Amino acid sequence: MSAAAVAASGLDLAALQRQVDATERAFARSMADRDHAAFTARLSDHAVFFSGSAVLQGRDAVAAGWKPFFDGAAAPFSWAPDHVVVLGDGLLAQSTGLVRDPAGRVIARFNSVWRQEAPGVWRIVFDKGQPPTAADLGTAVP
Repeated sequence: MSAAAVAASGLDLAALQRQVDATERAFARSMADRDHAAFTARLSDHAVFFSGSAVLQGRDAVAAGWKPFFDGAAAPFSWAPDHVVVLGDGLLAQSTGLVRDPAGRVIARFNSVWRQEAPGVWRIVFDKGQPPTAADLGTAVP
């Protein structure tokens, strides 16, 4: 979709970006709040999560695979987006940000793809973490 077509469509990409950012933050809050049901509610039926060498496919598999992260009294990690971008048609978005351990140390960077499944309803379809970069760790790049 061209920039002119986006403008003609009346899409407010900045507003959609804010929706995705808020959805990602609520998704992360489900971990902090130990609320597995809230986590699961933000998964698309067709979600795919990469977990090391394993690939969890479908809402039920992802929910079951992540359930152990919700079992303890304290969250084993946290995350927050530092960048969100929405496609020009307003249907897909990517969020990325840092993952931190309970002491606040950066341990990874997440990359998530969100799909707007109904007006204002974003659900995660892909999620994959990666090791933090030197920039993520605040160190000089060699």
